[in-house]
Amino acid sequence: MIRKSQKQQTKAKVLQTALEEFSRGGLLTTKTLDIAKAADLSHGTIFVHFPTKEALMLAVINEFGMHLGIELKNKMKRGDLKSVLSTFISVLRLWEPFYTQLVICAPHLHEDIRTAIFNIQSGIAFYLGQALSQEGVPAKLPLHLVLNTWLGLVHYYLTNRELFSPKGSVLAEKGTELIQFFNQLIKGDTNE
Repeated sequence: MIRKSQKQQTKAKVLQTALEEFSRGGLLTTKTLDIAKAADLSHGTIFVHFPTKEALMLAVINEFGMHLGIELKNKMKRGDLKSVLSTFISVLRLWEPFYTQLVICAPHLHEDIRTAIFNIQSGIAFYLGQALSQEGVPAKLPLHLVLNTWLGLVHYYLTNRELFSPKGSVLAEKGTELIQFFNQLIKGDTNE
């Protein structure tokens, strides 16, 4: 029983350290050896829990996706567009350095990892779709274009953080403005 608990604690430590190292050094350039050193573990310990670097990346990405999904579900009591966007931004703020690296590196990652990212975005699309229909936004707006426009806006600001918020979180500084702009864009309402 103690051994199993220690193994779970070590796995959690590897995941947390991987998140921190991927956030700092990028998903492509961070090595499993870097993660092992930062976690103060042997390099082989990483592979006891994750057979490849890709498996470790996938586990961290799935952790992010699960956290995002839980937060969206828990905070969607109102379900309006502004709530969906605000929840998305608030969760991203917690994971901002990692998510920024994910956005930057995504085209170069293994297909399984890109699929996991796509699945996370599909979850976002689900909540966006619910909010749009609840608010009576015209069905003629294709959901995939609404989602891609929102993600494109957020991703542009994240990957160009130094232009918009050189000393801190771009989402803390510009998140509200992005939400208001997108809400007005989609609803065609300039009175907000």
